[in-house]
Amino acid sequence: MSEQTNTRQSFSDKWHKNADCAFEQTITEGTDIFNWILTRNGFADPAQLSEFLSKKKRILDAGCGNGRVTALLRKYSDEKTTEVMGIDLVAADVARKNLADAKNMRFETKDLLGDLTDLGKFDFIYCQEVLHHTANPAGAFDNLVGLLEDDGEIAIYVYKQKAPIREYVDDYVRNKIADLPYEDAYRACEQITMLGKALADAKIKIEVPGVDLLEIKGGEYDLQRFVYHFFMKCFWNDELSMNDNVVINYDWYHPQLCTRHTIEEVREWFGRCGLEIVQECVDFYGITIRGKKAGK
Repeated sequence: MSEQTNTRQSFSDKWHKNADCAFEQTITEGTDIFNWILTRNGFADPAQLSEFLSKKKRILDAGCGNGRVTALLRKYSDEKTTEVMGIDLVAADVARKNLADAKNMRFETKDLLGDLTDLGKFDFIYCQEVLHHTANPAGAFDNLVGLLEDDGEIAIYVYKQKAPIREYVDDYVRNKIADLPYEDAYRACEQITMLGKALADAKIKIEVPGVDLLEIKGGEYDLQRFVYHFFMKCFWNDELSMNDNVVINYDWYHPQLCTRHTIEEVREWFGRCGLEIVQECVDFYGITIRGKKAGK
């Protein structure tokens, strides 16, 4: 199975078998997921997000999955004056069903590397955790930038290159389960999830010295987060169901197209396209940048 075929199947299975995964947590103020989306995109609170979106006439959620972030963009924009669109290669139908009652919204099945010109222009494009699952992340980014209105903004999140042991273990697991059907891959990720839960439930804080060769930064860590940061992804969040936690680990390990990037590389994408960077956030896992196209 090719990497492209594997990745399409991974996300088709993920969303069609788990249509409501993390949906409510994404749109509910105060949850970890809600706060994570706001803060890394430069918004201190929901009011700032609403103020930002109030000026947008057309918003695109590029790679919308089950529509959870599309719903967030709809919730904090004006449904009377702002059209919100979601596009996805394999799950547009899932998002359309989840948001069947939403106003001034539509969904299309689209490949980010395909012809997108019929979608028109947008004031704001949001592309969360999607570009790194394409065969050409920089090319997909360029394709989206081509849809920006003058003075329009694009916000992306891509995976960051991580500590060497974490990179090795992640790729080891990914290669082991790549060819497994969904049910078998799910069971493998369930064991990893249970490990994450056990580490989190221990509620242990540890003080560690820095280890430069392994890119481990010294300091105090929660035990689960220490393992997660530097050794392997074993995601666990008490706000989510067991199933949703397993699916998030599956989302990381099963898709074969899963590039990781450096901040310098992603800055170069924005610079090459003539975009002014207005917000930047780098954490242990990913890179978030929001950039603005110059007006005429």
